[in-house]
Amino acid sequence: MKRTGPASLVVAAVLGLGTGYLVDQTLTATGRPTFTPSLMLPVLLVVLGAILIALAVPIARATRDGARHTGRAVNPFQAVRIAMLAKASSITGAAVTGFAGGLGVFVATRPADPSLGSVTTILATAIGGAILVATALVAEQLCTIRKDDDDEPPAPGPDSTATHH
Repeated sequence: MKRTGPASLVVAAVLGLGTGYLVDQTLTATGRPTFTPSLMLPVLLVVLGAILIALAVPIARATRDGARHTGRAVNPFQAVRIAMLAKASSITGAAVTGFAGGLGVFVATRPADPSLGSVTTILATAIGGAILVATALVAEQLCTIRKDDDDEPPAPGPDSTATHH
């Protein structure tokens, strides 16, 4: 499994930004009020980040200390599942941060002053998404299991080189 790269996070954030802006643009064009995220969304994003860290710490302890100190071997399937959840969460957090950014850009470019409540929840959602990205990347790092020396393919010997006749 490859780690989450900055390119995928930037793409998710840019797509989220465009989507957030277009959602508010469409709502306003149809005469509806702009979209304001619930105040529970940033709370849930931070809670998800905390859960990811809580799930990843035992994996990190077992891999760093070794099974001889903890008494338990690392379940590689569990480590991969948590790492994949962390990867998905980091991309989702980037998309949510971008979406909130798009909402914020739309509200900031309007001639009317936005309400303080909507700006606060948009800002809190962007911060919550950024916190989720950070905690997910840390959890993904914690679930990384070091490669064993025997995981490397054997080096080619002098007899294994191809001869051209």
